[in-house]
Amino acid sequence: MIPDYWTEATRALAALDAPLAALIETHAGAALASRGDPFATLARSVVGQQISVKAADAVWGRFVARVGTLSPAAVAALGREGLAGCGLSQRKIEYLADLAAHFLDGRLDPDGWHRLDDETLIVELCRVRGIGRWTAEMFLIFNLMRPDVFPLDDIGLQRAIAQHYFAGARPSRRELASVGERWRPWRSVATWYLWRSLDPVPVEY
Repeated sequence: MIPDYWTEATRALAALDAPLAALIETHAGAALASRGDPFATLARSVVGQQISVKAADAVWGRFVARVGTLSPAAVAALGREGLAGCGLSQRKIEYLADLAAHFLDGRLDPDGWHRLDDETLIVELCRVRGIGRWTAEMFLIFNLMRPDVFPLDDIGLQRAIAQHYFAGARPSRRELASVGERWRPWRSVATWYLWRSLDPVPVEY
């Protein structure tokens, strides 16, 4: 499922920004894609926090094998003891249990998220233990495919902007935000291509 705005966004970004134009040409034919399952996206984001992509993939594989058909109910049925041994820290087990509970009791209701603006939904998601602003922003980009999310705290985005716009020097948060302003309303798309400059294999959540 590719965003319907992708072609319009890439044309606009390529026309106003030389580094992005080069990246868009290099990665022609590739695009952001959504797995489509809100619970799985958030759970995968929690599993991947503060560990490498390779380690996260390994832990995620063991977690899914233990849970079976991935759903809030399946995670809740296993409980914290049932999730032990998957390579998850105790804290992440607690986070996943809390996430499942939020889905099961209706505190998180994906059916209504299309009506919420980005900031309102970020606040709602951050009420879940273990979900901070970065995780919520990844969800908006990778699951809901919102077009104008700019995750200032993302290390990869910071590195890519430093490389392409500041000759490798680390920009301040204010400078990062200023660079991003030129890409509205397509900052998610610009971010995706900047990530590709560091890792050509697209990450999916």
